[in-house]
Amino acid sequence: MPDASLYVPRFNAMDADAVRPFVAGVGVAQLVTVGEDGLPDATLLPVLWEGDRLVGHLARANAHWRRVVDGSPALAVVTGPDAYVSPSWYASKAEHGRVVPTWNYSVVHLRGTVRVHDDAAWVLDLVTRLTERHEAPRAQPWAVADAPADYVEKNLRPIVGVEVVVDSVEAKAKLSQNRSDEDRAGVAAGLSADGRDPSGLVAP
Repeated sequence: MPDASLYVPRFNAMDADAVRPFVAGVGVAQLVTVGEDGLPDATLLPVLWEGDRLVGHLARANAHWRRVVDGSPALAVVTGPDAYVSPSWYASKAEHGRVVPTWNYSVVHLRGTVRVHDDAAWVLDLVTRLTERHEAPRAQPWAVADAPADYVEKNLRPIVGVEVVVDSVEAKAKLSQNRSDEDRAGVAAGLSADGRDPSGLVAP
């Protein structure tokens, strides 16, 4: 695999201990692969990151999975909240006016090799784990086993599994870390006035 290429200035590097919780919290990724014809494909899919493997599933009707070459490079992009930042929100605007617009966001890039799993048992195990992950916080969690077995089997047929063996991880949190405390407070206030929750969009 080539060197990873996400641009991450030092002050925008996400804390290493925060990367896996971030991916788990978002729960979905854009899977990007390139077919034999050199054309890229991208699909948003639910994912689990377990050890060095990112796993998910695609609709069988989605031609993306048929274009995947097993063992070829893949990129999974996991994005968090993002927002436009107006220079008018900065306290420093009133001081010297040397401010410009920007965009705040968080993102994780997972690169590796991809493989398709067109296997009912593999997909059932994945769907069961995905369901457990997302139902766990509920007072009355739903389980795959709650549905009739023949109904589950019927609904597994239209999906296929996909697995990325991850060999590089890059994580960026561009959250106004390079601004003063006063400017960050202004961004938080501006986001709130725009109806956005500043949590996760401005560095603490």
